[in-house]
Amino acid sequence: MDIKAQIEKVVEMVTKDKSLLTQFQAEPVKAVEKVIGIDLPDEIINKVVDGVKSKITVDKLSDTFDAIKKLF
Repeated sequence: MDIKAQIEKVVEMVTKDKSLLTQFQAEPVKAVEKVIGIDLPDEIINKVVDGVKSKITVDKLSDTFDAIKKLF
């Protein structure tokens, strides 16, 4: 399984669906399994959850930085 591809898939779905984002924030493992559609071993699902959290955080920081750049 390509973990990077699964992370990208989950990030795309979570950022487009506010209810899924809310579920991801409350229960990340269940949200990821819902998007992927299969029950994965804990070691893999935790890698995907961590990757999604990191990607979402980086994207938010990037958006904030871009907004600040536009001020100057």
